[in-house]
Amino acid sequence: MSYQDDIQQVETLIRSKQGTWSGISAESVIRMRVQNRFRSGLDIARYTAAIMRRDMAAYDADPANYTQSLGCWHGFIGQQKMIAIKKHFGTTDRKYLYLSGWMVAALRSDFGPLPDQSMHEKTSVPALIEELYTFLKQADARELGMMFRDLDAARAAGDKGKEASILKAVDTYQTHVVPIIADIDAGFGNAEATYLLAKKMIEAGACALQIENQVSDEKQCGHQDGKVTVPHEDFLAKVRACRYAFMELGVEDGIVVTRTDSLGAGLTKQIAVSHAPGDIGDQYNSFLDCEEVTPAQCKPGDVLITRDGKLVRPKRLPSNLFQFREGSGADRCVLDSITSLQNGADLLWIETEKPHVEQIASMMDRIREVIPNAKLVYNNSPSFNWTLNFRQQIFDAWKRDGKDVAAYDREKLMSVDYDATALAQEADEKIRTFQADGARRAGIFHHLITLPTYHTAALSTDNLAKEYFGEAGMLGYVLNVQRQEIRQGIACVRHQNMSGSDIGDDHKEYFAGEAALKASGEANTMHQFA
Repeated sequence: MSYQDDIQQVETLIRSKQGTWSGISAESVIRMRVQNRFRSGLDIARYTAAIMRRDMAAYDADPANYTQSLGCWHGFIGQQKMIAIKKHFGTTDRKYLYLSGWMVAALRSDFGPLPDQSMHEKTSVPALIEELYTFLKQADARELGMMFRDLDAARAAGDKGKEASILKAVDTYQTHVVPIIADIDAGFGNAEATYLLAKKMIEAGACALQIENQVSDEKQCGHQDGKVTVPHEDFLAKVRACRYAFMELGVEDGIVVTRTDSLGAGLTKQIAVSHAPGDIGDQYNSFLDCEEVTPAQCKPGDVLITRDGKLVRPKRLPSNLFQFREGSGADRCVLDSITSLQNGADLLWIETEKPHVEQIASMMDRIREVIPNAKLVYNNSPSFNWTLNFRQQIFDAWKRDGKDVAAYDREKLMSVDYDATALAQEADEKIRTFQADGARRAGIFHHLITLPTYHTAALSTDNLAKEYFGEAGMLGYVLNVQRQEIRQGIACVRHQNMSGSDIGDDHKEYFAGEAALKASGEANTMHQFA
């Protein structure tokens, strides 16, 4: 129903109370409802899952319809991203948020800063999801509240045209609430632990869970050394645990993103169970680095398997981990991805050591031979040196094509001395088009940056500290922060309004009428920024 229809319905309810609810304004009730359309995290999960499913279908129809997100470590950060997106693009379509386990570990743990090794409190993950959506809902309430004030002003001025325009905008309002792809790491334990945490995350609002195939108690950041994977059956039990959690909670469209770290993971903690040649366990074991032995060569404690009718001994390290054959990572990624999609996953994530479209495409082409609509979530990671990687890619391409590269030192291409060169400019253009190229060529449905505001906060704080504590003094803040907020129309320059002060004033007026003691009077210094 429309805003006006909802008001009439509530007015009927109020009248039915025979005057005892006469102090309640039907329009105020509807304004509060419109400003808080989501009643629970499950409402959000169902709503956003449907968005992702529509976006996945749109991408299948045209790869130009890829989606994007930025990582968040605080509700305010997520809120400001979506406010900025609506401000600059007028819509949140195909724009999500990413909840990074790395940033939860580094910035949200009671233990203090931690590496990305699943050592942080698992409850901090669903707590952050809930926090993100609390801030996104508050962004809705704030923006709609300002629209309602404009509506009241139009009515007071007798401007019917503007009133009608605002009412239409209210009825067609697009929420700041968007899908969150949430990192559940390796499940924080066994499959039951994964299921319990998945439920908490979904109940907080997550419509998409990203789970990786590392050993939970040996988990490492995808861009660090020492990664250890698990056999497929172990991983698939956790994938099914996530699906069960979605289905139990009535979020049938929930998205499971399966991440393989096999490209950079050379170790496994256990040898897979195999019941027949060629089954999934046998395929996993086929990548083990083994040596052929005879019974006489065996030592106490050796683990032996048969391969092609021969007795072989997998290479076991002092850590009691088993080693995969060098160079088998891409093949394992392909097998991991196909197996995941054949067993309930919706989207893939292949963690790579560099951003290279053709490297990604070489694996996705093989996966799509088996599952044509396979789609990838790709980490546009700050762990990559994007400038150096792409300059080296252009250098190598020029050299293959016979172009003169004598003026360049491949190992020093990060140098500022190269910034104005033709090679650097071509590399920057490749960086600019990386997401569109990856979507078209490599099946990348969703591009994300895991840790963007970790780095932007550090950079901006460094610049402010240098200026404020230096000779610029207060001008360092005014010139580079506040004046830029004003010039660029950053809503947070009116920080009282952003924190919800005006929303509270509206409520006070609803509850107490003319007796309301409001904070937005003439003495409020925020009027200096009107």
